[in-house]
Amino acid sequence: MEKGAKNRQPNILLVMTDQMRGDCMGIDGHPDVKTPYLDNLAARGVRYTNAYTACPSCIPARCALHTGLKQENHGRVGYQDRVPWEYPVTMAGELAKAGYYTQCVGKMHVHPLRNLMGFHHIELHDGYLHAYRNGGVPYNENQRIADDYFYWLKKEMGIDRDVTDGGIECNSFVARPWMYEERLHPTNWVTDRSIDFLRRRDRSRPFFLMASYLRPHPPFDAPECFFALYRDKELTPPVIGDWADEERMRRLGRFVDADTGSCDPELMRQAQIGYYACISHLDNQIGRLLDALRDDGSFQDTVILFTSDHGELLGDHHTFRKTRPYQGSIRIPMIIAGAPGTAPGTVRDQLVELRDILPTLVDLAGAEPPREIDGVSMLGDCGREYLHGEHSGGDLGNQYIVTKKDKYCWFMESGREQYFRLDSDPKELHDRIADPDCQERIACLRQILIEELAGREEGYTDGERLIPGRPQKACLSFLSS
Repeated sequence: MEKGAKNRQPNILLVMTDQMRGDCMGIDGHPDVKTPYLDNLAARGVRYTNAYTACPSCIPARCALHTGLKQENHGRVGYQDRVPWEYPVTMAGELAKAGYYTQCVGKMHVHPLRNLMGFHHIELHDGYLHAYRNGGVPYNENQRIADDYFYWLKKEMGIDRDVTDGGIECNSFVARPWMYEERLHPTNWVTDRSIDFLRRRDRSRPFFLMASYLRPHPPFDAPECFFALYRDKELTPPVIGDWADEERMRRLGRFVDADTGSCDPELMRQAQIGYYACISHLDNQIGRLLDALRDDGSFQDTVILFTSDHGELLGDHHTFRKTRPYQGSIRIPMIIAGAPGTAPGTVRDQLVELRDILPTLVDLAGAEPPREIDGVSMLGDCGREYLHGEHSGGDLGNQYIVTKKDKYCWFMESGREQYFRLDSDPKELHDRIADPDCQERIACLRQILIEELAGREEGYTDGERLIPGRPQKACLSFLSS
């Protein structure tokens, strides 16, 4: 323990991942993935089994994290790059007001790319972003210049080197091991730079460090030793519900970035190997960061929160990546370790969302959460009975209401509905939308969605019924006003 640490504000470490499913930890009962360091973290803290993202893709999910707002209030209800982030209240800004020195290492995915969002300093790596790579992007916004990891990699390996050297597209189901030294991998880079922050920080102030990793988001390119953990295992195949769209999978399953995944079962097995390898690599590097906290002398004075922006469908129900309202996409890991007054190994089933992280961290800092946010501190029971989620995007654009026991989904273009009993069917194998015994409950959840959407500019409801076929938006109009 550092001198003078007693009775002061705790340090805060937020470990953020990209595209990690909520069930992909050993402690969550996954039959194949091995995550000893995350399991250890959960065993000494609190694990939330009903943690969700309300808009499951990188930009809107992270906006909820940084602002504490639900999606209709921060304005991002789908994925759209290069829309300015201008918010008066931010997670890092509130912690800076509370006396913290704030640093982010890794992914932000905001606009402009170097927008500090309240942090004192950022060492940036956003992964491969197509919108910031094309020839029309201004020099200072081009990833080759603005992204610290890409800039560093070129200094290390030569000006023509890139993460694309492995031949894998950044949304692809194709997997192969990392082609360079492990130390050059972006997962290791985030850990390296986070550890360096511990060396050079101002020790007279508590710190807030956000270690924001890119993996297990594709490309599935962990170092070879992590592929070897899974290559010869008999992996549990993706779950396929009795409602899965076989025709769409046959039609799209040869595109390497298809939203169905591959129609070749062996390629989907390789995707599983690559995804799990990325998680085990990530777990290993998180363990390394936690060991550095111990060596630094600050481990006992640091609260650690672990989560992800959204999940990965990974072939379940012939679906891939995210944005859809199914558990692989919307359920995320959520662990808080080291918070005062919590017994090690606690498991809580309250409904929590990324918007709740801002008030939770401000609560831990001993400050008052801003009144204008929507999130609620997870240190108590928020009392949330349901969560409204959504994601725009053509025939996949959807709205959902999820509770601890069930879920109602509505697709905005077609008007298709689905209903799942999560308490008895957690893998969503059976769509019970036509079950006579469920109609009263379905009507109740449908009415909740109507009330949530009432007054929205898209016109998805007239207050009495849901209206399919309305034009969808990725960003609400006030963001451009």
